[in-house]
Amino acid sequence: MKMKNIAAVAMAGCMAASLAACGGSASSAATDASSAASTEAATSEATEATGTSANGFTVQLGSNPETLDPALNNAIDASNTLITVFEPLLLIDENNEVIPGQAESYTVSDDGLVWTFTMRDGLKWSDGSDLTAKDFEYSFKRLAAPDTAAPYAETVVGMIDGYEDAVGNPDAYGNMTTEPDFDALNVVASEDGKTLTVTLSYPCAYFDKLAAFAAMSPVQQATVEANGDAWCTQPDTYVCNGPYMITDWVPSERIVLSKNPNYVGGWDSSKIVSDTITLLLLEDSSAAYAAYNSGEAQLIKDVPTDEIPSLTKAEDGGDFYVDTILGTYYVSLNDQKEPFNDVNVRKALSLAIDRDYVANTIMQGTYTPAYNLVGPGIVDENGMFYDNANGGKTYISEDYEANLEAAKQALADAGYPNGEGFPVIEYSTNDAGYHTPVAEYLQQAWGELGITVNINKVEWASFTPLRRAGDYDASRNGWVMDYNDPSNMIELFTTGNGNNDGKYSSADFDAAVEASKVADKSVHFQKLHEAEDILMNDYACIPVAYYNDFWLQSPSLKGTWHSPYGYWYLQYGYVEE
Repeated sequence: MKMKNIAAVAMAGCMAASLAACGGSASSAATDASSAASTEAATSEATEATGTSANGFTVQLGSNPETLDPALNNAIDASNTLITVFEPLLLIDENNEVIPGQAESYTVSDDGLVWTFTMRDGLKWSDGSDLTAKDFEYSFKRLAAPDTAAPYAETVVGMIDGYEDAVGNPDAYGNMTTEPDFDALNVVASEDGKTLTVTLSYPCAYFDKLAAFAAMSPVQQATVEANGDAWCTQPDTYVCNGPYMITDWVPSERIVLSKNPNYVGGWDSSKIVSDTITLLLLEDSSAAYAAYNSGEAQLIKDVPTDEIPSLTKAEDGGDFYVDTILGTYYVSLNDQKEPFNDVNVRKALSLAIDRDYVANTIMQGTYTPAYNLVGPGIVDENGMFYDNANGGKTYISEDYEANLEAAKQALADAGYPNGEGFPVIEYSTNDAGYHTPVAEYLQQAWGELGITVNINKVEWASFTPLRRAGDYDASRNGWVMDYNDPSNMIELFTTGNGNNDGKYSSADFDAAVEASKVADKSVHFQKLHEAEDILMNDYACIPVAYYNDFWLQSPSLKGTWHSPYGYWYLQYGYVEE
């Protein structure tokens, strides 16, 4: 049965992600202190008066972030800031091609194991001090160190030789069996700091894309060690190396980025023309919409969904953009808690969802129904991974009525016929956009099974820590790909992965993922298909919809672009008068 009353709720919702709120000038360079101070004062004064500078622009991409530490972040909103204020060894350009970043070139050995990066001359931190390959050696090893607790550690440095020793050789349950030694990670900077040599334990054809990923950005060791976790919480201690740096930050209001006068890197400095970029830290879409209509903001991501029917799409001459991104909106179940540790319970909760109704009615067609975990656009050696999954059939049938009957049977098989004896579920979500209407739909859909659901709304800055800690029953979740290989999404569910919020654990699944880590592409993708088979048959998570991004952008804002990984590149942006 369709829940038509949910549509009315959805129309009143809003769409949101969040944006970072750390500082960013320099803590350790007295030489630039007066210049930075005058820049910050001028920027702050202009921002307070108008929301932007005389030579700058303003965007809204979300609210307060959980963190702006590149090693600790795992949210797109903060990444939109990180890719503007930091620069890794390599970059992804507007054509989604890998280009030189802080490294001017690199070579790969014939066996695919040794990657040698040659650094540009004259690299600087935003505080004016020298940046060398040794900073990258420290940063990669910091990522691997268990004390850092980097959610992306295994994903981005797990293929580097020595990683297991670096993280303490965890057993099948994730318990360390040796003393962690992050220096064991086989990343070596030359004595002169000109080259960085990374030795892998197995060939990784997409390591160049990892080297361009925001989590692989360098951080300044002296600043991190002097300030601890607080280094990325205020402008005075936020040392970065990208084309912009943060000169003003008022939580829940704004971050002001100013051109980094010490920038040397892969972006074309002649195209970096705006003095400032102001990021409005708004979680409320109505406030963002008002800022856009008043001319304060030239781009907003959080568009009130009740306004969408009246907006004109860009291809029709309007300012409303909808763009596909490579990601899946899904529900996490806490697999370590009863009753979610029963596969029949997970199956029942998944099959009770009418995905077409969620995507096309609640989400107004801005998303696409998801019947697999890995969605369209991700390639394998024979074309699209999605098309070649499960023998060419979707894992979840598109026949909702049949699914609902199967869901009721699965719940009975689990010992809860018609929901009898089933405990009350708490569904956690951040209160933004379609998330609340989807939560209310799930409340009704699972109610069809006789299950009572309470909704727990959590502010964004607290939401991802709650999920990561497993402090929930069921929760909204999602993942947008960081690079075009299905392993990026599938590996999330390996035992002990820092982004495995559902705490799913399967020896067979882990073995399939491990067997995919080979140079032979045919074997690589075959094993990933096997891993997805296991994952979907175990109902390890509940895919709901495939993501699209949608936003409003003024015709006056030029030079920016949106990537299929959900990022907005702002460094070349400017307002055309």
